[in-house]
Amino acid sequence: MTLKYLITGATGGLGAQVLSHLVANVPASEYAAASSSEANRKRFEDQGIAFRLVNYDDASSMKEAFKDVENLFFVSTNTFDVEKREKQHQRFVDIAKEMNVKHVWYTSLAFGGFQSDSKADVQQAHLITEEMLRNADINYTSIREGIYADAFPVFMGWYPSTEKVYLTSDGPVAFTLRAELGEATARLMIRGGYDREIVLLTAQETVSFADIVDVINETTGRQVQVELVSPEEFVRIKTAEDIGGKPKAFFQKLVTWYDAIEKGDAGVTDSLMADILEREPTPAREAIRAFLRENRDYEWHQNYANRG
Repeated sequence: MTLKYLITGATGGLGAQVLSHLVANVPASEYAAASSSEANRKRFEDQGIAFRLVNYDDASSMKEAFKDVENLFFVSTNTFDVEKREKQHQRFVDIAKEMNVKHVWYTSLAFGGFQSDSKADVQQAHLITEEMLRNADINYTSIREGIYADAFPVFMGWYPSTEKVYLTSDGPVAFTLRAELGEATARLMIRGGYDREIVLLTAQETVSFADIVDVINETTGRQVQVELVSPEEFVRIKTAEDIGGKPKAFFQKLVTWYDAIEKGDAGVTDSLMADILEREPTPAREAIRAFLRENRDYEWHQNYANRG
């Protein structure tokens, strides 16, 4: 029996939002949730949601899961091991082709807009995967998702106790709400089309990190300051002082993000998201202000490598 939509990463932030929109808008027989852990089966089946095991390191699990799938939502693996990620993604693409998946919807990232020359470290695995999809001669859409407004703390090293934000440079970022990206992605899949294309989903407003600090101060009454330092000084300071326990290598990679942001890589916007949602996406300032009004000590989990 054909399965219209299979959502990998269904327990993750974006995948859960995509699945939630499908649950609310298409018949239950048309979709299934996928996760790398068999332990998640019960939580989905208890909700009447079909489940398929998809382990990116286990080809047999993917061959079984991808049978008779029309639209496959491909969430990038979350490992920081580039070589491992490439192998996982190549295996995924190869098996999707072997199992005759009709359309792969890949979650890429919006660094570089529609161009494929961004030097941001975080974008490189996505560019490699897009090339895999092109070379596989498989029908796909690469969805370059806007940078999560929800994740602003990790992009600027901000914690509730932070008094000074250190940066190597600043520039425009089209921060976009993750929940709205999930809804827009699901709507895009339901709409269909965009065969062998790159699409960009972003909010329309861009803000700088300095703008965000102003929002933090205005909303919470803090007096956070911004200081621009050299890349070498930035890595030294953050490695020594980061209360989230992130390693030196993370901050070295972060310098490449800042370089790309300064060049405008994260500031490209597109009207597609508004068209799909049939409303304007939430502006970045409004989104961040709402997080802080709900919790003046707002945190983002990826800012903490030292939490179990």
